[in-house]
Amino acid sequence: MTKIKFGTDGWRAIIAKEYTVDNVARVAIGTATWLKHNFKKPSVVIGHDCRFAGELFAETTAKVLANAGVKVYLAKDFVSTPMVSLGTLKQKASLGVVITASHNPPSYNGFKLKGSFGGPLLPKEIQEVEDLIPETNTLNLEILDINKLAEKGLIEYIDLETMYVNHVEANFDMDSIRKSKLNFAFDAMYGAGQNVMRRLLPDIDFLHCDYNPGFDGIAPEPIHRNLLEFSEMIKLSGGEINCGLAVDGDADRIGLYNSSGEFVDSHHIILLLIKYLVEEKKMTGKVVNAFSVTPKVKKMCDYYGLDYQVVQIGFKNIAGIIIKDDVLLGGEESGGIAVKGHIPERDGIWMGMIIWEYMVKSGKTLEELIDDVYKIVGAFKFERIDLHLKEEDKQRIMKNCASKSYKKFGDLEVRKVEDIDGYKFFFDNDEWVMIRPSGTEPVLRTYAEAATTEGAFKILEKTHNEFKK
Repeated sequence: MTKIKFGTDGWRAIIAKEYTVDNVARVAIGTATWLKHNFKKPSVVIGHDCRFAGELFAETTAKVLANAGVKVYLAKDFVSTPMVSLGTLKQKASLGVVITASHNPPSYNGFKLKGSFGGPLLPKEIQEVEDLIPETNTLNLEILDINKLAEKGLIEYIDLETMYVNHVEANFDMDSIRKSKLNFAFDAMYGAGQNVMRRLLPDIDFLHCDYNPGFDGIAPEPIHRNLLEFSEMIKLSGGEINCGLAVDGDADRIGLYNSSGEFVDSHHIILLLIKYLVEEKKMTGKVVNAFSVTPKVKKMCDYYGLDYQVVQIGFKNIAGIIIKDDVLLGGEESGGIAVKGHIPERDGIWMGMIIWEYMVKSGKTLEELIDDVYKIVGAFKFERIDLHLKEEDKQRIMKNCASKSYKKFGDLEVRKVEDIDGYKFFFDNDEWVMIRPSGTEPVLRTYAEAATTEGAFKILEKTHNEFKK
């Protein structure tokens, strides 16, 4: 049997290759053992997204846990990751389990663990669960009857979707959003956000909001190259659609479009959220961002007098701070953002609702709101290119970064270097480039920021030329 390891956000593997019923049962056995070690009366909330055989894997997990004496609250239909996290908190459960591979290609599925506080289980506990996973599945799953376990009260079905809808209704001015003259659009990327958005805002424009476990062959990650059809739909509306929201397969990441069908990246979304929460909602707290997020956020925090902290990439590093400190917002470059007043969890739909409420309340377009942000931090554009390299080339470049060999990239002189997670090289005029290796594949991630899109691509080009030397 293969060794099962949890990565930055759960265990993920290819369905029918390593992601099998037996291997899911093994993870569930380890989870049950951990729960019984740590809780007198353990309980768990379980849900699955829209991926292939999600129900089968969720029921397998439920049967194993219930058989071990753990009380299970099982979502009947597909749900988003934030719904499971919210359900875990509201049910006062010991743990949440989501059967999802998030934004991975359709051939993958996965197993995410959520803490009782309603966010990603912390790395120390995840390691404890991983260490308890047996080498083989010793249970005869065929004789475990889900209906009999439900009759005994060990499994109880739970409506996480309605719970989430009620939570949104209680926290947003939904009347104003529904009655607004603004037109919104939503792309679920065939993911778990589709039904909840139909319930919340039935009259907006929908795309890819039906059941398709193959995601039409496109990985459900809300980045521009995967959302070209959505972008085109907004462009073709001729300004009729004021803003488009996209979320990934398990609806915890956000993608955003303005009325011209132009992609609005997470850096801009984070800045918009901070501005709204501070100015309109009169909220305070620390801002915690992953290393790849724009330094413009620090500029905005300085402007509002907010504390600012940078952490290593991986939302679990942010969640650990949210649950112990007074945090206004925690965010990643990849579209995962959490805010005060909700769970310590990424939630693409929740962030989208804040932006739409901001537009409705202010009477301003998304473009005008971004211009207001620029008045505080200055205009900027961000671009990222992932290079597929031979492993030896990747290692050579990282060695050069570590030895501080890069003094210049073309004619750009390095003024400062930060190395919290990868390497960020700062130039004049608030320009920078970041270099970070993938931990799982021969890929080197390169990120750049400049005043214009052309400028950001120019920095990346000069950086890649330097790698060839």
